Amino acid sequence: MRLATVAVLLLAILTVTPARAAPEVRTAAAEAATWTGPLSTRGRYIVDAAGDRLRLRSGNWHGASGTWTGSGSDEDPANNHAGEVSHRAPLGLDRVPMARIISDFKALGLNSVRLPFSDEMIRDERPVTGLTANPALNGLRPLAVFDEAVNALSAAGLGVILNNHSTTSRWCCGVDGNERWNSGQTVQRWLDDWAFMAARYRGNTRVVGADLRNEVRRDVWDDPNWGLGDAHDWAAAAQLAGDRILRDANPDLLIMIEGINWAGLPVDGFWHDRPALKPVRTLSHTLVRSHKVVYAAHFYGYTGPRHSGATGVGETTDARYRDLSRADLFTVMRDTAGYVTEADRHYTAPVWISEFGVGKDATGADRTWFADTVDFLIDNDLDFAYWPIVGFHSGDQGNQWGLVRYDTAGGARTVDQADDWRGPHWRRLIAATGRTGQIPAPRTWSMLRAQHTDANASLRAAGDWDSGARKLTCPDDQRLIGISQRGQGALCTDATVAGLWQSGATTRITGQNSTTDWASGYTKYQCPAGQFMIGYSVRGVRLSAVLCAPARLPLAGTGRTLWDDRGDTRPGTGEGGDYASGYYKAQCDANEYAAGIAFTTAWSRPGTPDALYCRLL
Repeated sequence: MRLATVAVLLLAILTVTPARAAPEVRTAAAEAATWTGPLSTRGRYIVDAAGDRLRLRSGNWHGASGTWTGSGSDEDPANNHAGEVSHRAPLGLDRVPMARIISDFKALGLNSVRLPFSDEMIRDERPVTGLTANPALNGLRPLAVFDEAVNALSAAGLGVILNNHSTTSRWCCGVDGNERWNSGQTVQRWLDDWAFMAARYRGNTRVVGADLRNEVRRDVWDDPNWGLGDAHDWAAAAQLAGDRILRDANPDLLIMIEGINWAGLPVDGFWHDRPALKPVRTLSHTLVRSHKVVYAAHFYGYTGPRHSGATGVGETTDARYRDLSRADLFTVMRDTAGYVTEADRHYTAPVWISEFGVGKDATGADRTWFADTVDFLIDNDLDFAYWPIVGFHSGDQGNQWGLVRYDTAGGARTVDQADDWRGPHWRRLIAATGRTGQIPAPRTWSMLRAQHTDANASLRAAGDWDSGARKLTCPDDQRLIGISQRGQGALCTDATVAGLWQSGATTRITGQNSTTDWASGYTKYQCPAGQFMIGYSVRGVRLSAVLCAPARLPLAGTGRTLWDDRGDTRPGTGEGGDYASGYYKAQCDANEYAAGIAFTTAWSRPGTPDALYCRLL
């Protein structure tokens, strides 16, 4: 959660890697809730194994990723670690038995919990102490306590979303050495940690998601980016992690990808912005397993579209979210996050507002902001996770943000207390059902981009099928339907016919082989009879090869040629969206498949994909 600050803190780099013990987890013996896992997506909705919509009504149970001891920072209005002791375990376990805490979660109306962890937690061998209300947990290492929390949540029927919150075990989120997935550690370490955590809970159908990284943001010197292909490219890193998890560790998990939380220095006179999910419009993720991507964003009243939330140190004069009118707030939240739920786009996905919250002691603009934000979540039928579920209190003083707050004797104050103004807003949010029941399978559109590296989304055709070239390959349940003029992007779909590739080996086409002259004067790479395109490759901007797969249905439809050499030839409906921003595109209709690509060796266009051959299904 929370804000960027300009204070420079030391980076803690993990240098010791103790051997990892065998998993200490168990599959939930009984699932009390009515939904069944694993979860997947259908368009903008999350669905359970039966295809019924499951709206994530989540809360954040933090602590295992580390909290600070002491009174906390005065610069953080969302400071909900005030007065806490750092036990390196989910909060409240020193005051209340775990079963009681989870019972309180269910009483709040939650069906899932976002459970933060740090990379350091995985290897931390120091025993946890001080959990007086849960003595059986004392002496366990932090990962084992985390396991027990996962077990207890899942046994109670609650879904668990694993959240890589930070690199080191500490409070988040300033300039603290935890800004990016590779802050204080290598990308490979981060990927390996995710593979370990995802595999650890494989088989537990209540562990439903992997939230890849919390609040990616600027460090002292550099901004994260979305698509530049360098060491700070968050879009590329999320692609690597999502594919690694789904391919090697746990194919059942939803992959939650947060947008960029902060870029630019949070001081006047310098560029600053909260991109959130804005970049997804032109660059979204196509993973090796379809229907697994969920996009996430965070909103707090004290931050803003161009305001870090910091106070006192180079404070910006830009508006915070709480300063916006209701109409302007809705516009900003829609433009930076909610738009992703639009249908028939390559970026169409569920949007999970995985952090938002406010204190019981809030007044004025903060109260208005919270009520408006709840309205936005209801009106747009979005999934959500409140921050935080658990807080502490002493005579109703101290932390005011938790939905349930425990004192040292185990007494609790909840959001439903008569004196808590948040209660009615929370209850109407929980009660809002939105879309329910069976969700029909929508048409899927998935983009591929290979400007910097391969875009191989196929498991069956995985591998270096055209060595030295950049490859664009559709997921196994989709077919190629669109190309771009310089070969930088492509569009895949399952529209009209899903899973067209039933069995059989792929065919790579690297030479002229067309059966008809559908692009006179051009070299044509065409799939054999009965096969359809699932990918192509380029060397620089020059077409290198076409990859074809055998169809499970007869392919004998009429054909037509679409050109992308001087302009777009896409359906007027705009279905799929702009999958290759800045480049001309050719795209077949939803009832067609791509059968070949043509190009010329003319000096003005040396081998760039110029024409797409479409045939009726």
